[in-house]
Amino acid sequence: MSLDKIFSDFMRASCIFKNRDVLSISFTPDTIPHREKQINELARIVAPALLGSKPSNVFIYGRCGTGKTLVSLYVTRELVKRSNGNVKTVYINCKLKGSDTKYRLFATITKELGKEVPFTGLPTDMVYNLFIETIEGEGKVIILILDEIDVLTDKTDGDILYTLTRVNQELKNSKLSIIGITNKLGFIESLDPRVRSSLSEEELIFPPYNALQLKDILIQRARLAFSEGVLEEGVIEKCAALAAQEHGDARRALDLLRVAGEIAERSGSPKVKIEHVDMAEEKIDTDKFLEIIKTQPKQSQLVLYTILRLLENRKEVQTGDVFNEYSKLCREYGMKILTQRRVSDLIAELDLFDIISTKIISLGRYGRTRIITLNLADSTLEKIKNYLSEVFT
Repeated sequence: MSLDKIFSDFMRASCIFKNRDVLSISFTPDTIPHREKQINELARIVAPALLGSKPSNVFIYGRCGTGKTLVSLYVTRELVKRSNGNVKTVYINCKLKGSDTKYRLFATITKELGKEVPFTGLPTDMVYNLFIETIEGEGKVIILILDEIDVLTDKTDGDILYTLTRVNQELKNSKLSIIGITNKLGFIESLDPRVRSSLSEEELIFPPYNALQLKDILIQRARLAFSEGVLEEGVIEKCAALAAQEHGDARRALDLLRVAGEIAERSGSPKVKIEHVDMAEEKIDTDKFLEIIKTQPKQSQLVLYTILRLLENRKEVQTGDVFNEYSKLCREYGMKILTQRRVSDLIAELDLFDIISTKIISLGRYGRTRIITLNLADSTLEKIKNYLSEVFT
């Protein structure tokens, strides 16, 4: 089939979506259901910016998909509208921007404010001075939203955050306020007390959504996203119920609904059906796990490959068996053999990603060990096996 026919058939048959972008995480709706309390609290905190005062720094935390970023962008957008040009916001996703060093963070913020800075090559002090000069040149209240702020401490133990909380001491014409967002509920407690007291002058907690709340969110978005009458009865309810099981994640609910619509569209179905939601769930999970595995270092991939090989003919395996088999494979592929402790750390990371499950059991006088089982659906497991087989052949 020619590309012309594929594209022309799609244009003729596409009647599912009215505006699929409404279901993306980058869309900010005019109203945000079930987050009125958090919206009002954040609005009260940042309101002093309208009078040219520096708002308190805010630390926001909660699980993925609980509306932290959405509410932060919504409130600051409305704030800027009412500020007569005296307030400016800068949003940085620390993980996506790679802003994990002082140099990169200051360069990124400076660039977002309109001044080009090389991403490498200058002394860090020079980049910091450019950062200060650029903020000062704005003559405004700058609200800096740092999403996934915990990434900034992975390499610097909070040194970047300490520097940021002291920036206002060097400013005369401008003021900088920070909104920090993280999924790690215990992150704030891990910070240096000096950073903690400055960063978390105010704190907001975002609880997970329940199934009924997720249903309201999906109904709101579905009215804008889909053509009238294309959603089969029960589709929204199932998406909401599945996402509620995943810690009340609205992002997952929206992804399920969007992917179900895309599957229906590609199959030529005039309606989005329950079966399309089932197919969407499988596709999303497969894509998620594959993406995680593809981005892992080769040593972590080899540890997982070892576990999959050992579990082909049994339901569970011990960490000692994994290390022994892993060592053999390292020699076979000419890779450095990591210590047993480091391999144990890599196994713990795979557990954190929900690819495997581990449980510590007692062996009596022989000590303790971890028992490893898989958390993957058969279809996902097969694709991961195929991918790792290609990597290690």
